[in-house]
Amino acid sequence: MSEDTTPCCPELTQWLPAEVFKALSDPNRIAILARLAELAKEQTVTEVAACCPVNISVVSRHLRTLKDAGVLEAVKRGKEVFYRVRIQELVQWLRTLADALESCCPPPQKEKARND
Repeated sequence: MSEDTTPCCPELTQWLPAEVFKALSDPNRIAILARLAELAKEQTVTEVAACCPVNISVVSRHLRTLKDAGVLEAVKRGKEVFYRVRIQELVQWLRTLADALESCCPPPQKEKARND
């Protein structure tokens, strides 16, 4: 018996942007996201780098990846760039994704016990 690889709900792919999953697939980026979310305020690259065990240039690249994926917002003031989590957008995206999964791909029904 071959396994069907067709998505249970083709529309679901619109809620699964690869760039977001790629951005969230690195432990350092998750740590950066968690730190920014925990502080709930804008931070510079230098401030963010203080919490990470990697070079500031690496932190800067991670921040850019998160920003490019739409997870963070960046605002330049003078020579510094301030980053913050796009909380409302991220929460809404995750809720929409969860709702789409629930409606398109309901859990399999348990088989009733057979009386043989």
